[in-house]
Amino acid sequence: MTPSPDLLLMLLADARLPVAGHTQSAGLEPAVRDGLAAAHVPAYLRARLRTVTAVEAGVAVVARAHLLDGRPLAPVEAAWAARTPSAAMRRTSRGQAKALLRLAGRLWPDAPAVRAVLDTDAPSRPVALGAVAAACGLGAAELARLVGYDDVQTVAAAALKLLPLDPATSTGWVHDVLPDVEALARTVRDLDSPAAVPASGLPQIEAWAETHAVSARRLFSA
Repeated sequence: MTPSPDLLLMLLADARLPVAGHTQSAGLEPAVRDGLAAAHVPAYLRARLRTVTAVEAGVAVVARAHLLDGRPLAPVEAAWAARTPSAAMRRTSRGQAKALLRLAGRLWPDAPAVRAVLDTDAPSRPVALGAVAAACGLGAAELARLVGYDDVQTVAAAALKLLPLDPATSTGWVHDVLPDVEALARTVRDLDSPAAVPASGLPQIEAWAETHAVSARRLFSA
């Protein structure tokens, strides 16, 4: 029996999933070190959704389409790399992809999409997510929601470790940006070509990622 898409989304969005999400802060740790306060986190979440996360969601959707159609992934990876100028962010994404594909290989070992990405050299996280979506039957909009929600939850979970917060506050942040996650899904769900992936960036987040990568004292790897 095939699980429903809703249940698969719950599985893939579970913070206990062994895909290294617990080691990430989505750039929040260096931002806090640089002075970002709790009051600024909601704006930080929305800024990521419009820029870094929009790129990730767009690439994931296009990767899914390419895998379902049997088209090559190299142009998708090239589009992602061109829109991710930070070498530190690219390394982090590839590390997360490795963990995600290890899990996907256990859950969907015979899925052609998973095998195709496992056979590529150092795939990115959004391409790996596209493979997971193709393997388990998630639609493009569902995949985009997953990417957006995961990014928001990563920041919110990290904030509880980095800032003096009531957990109800961080949960409220997640609740309040859910319409933004849905707007992101609507923006990218119909993308089919690498050239159509959003090319929006946030240089400050990229700069924070680079400084964090060489920091000797850090709680999260990124």
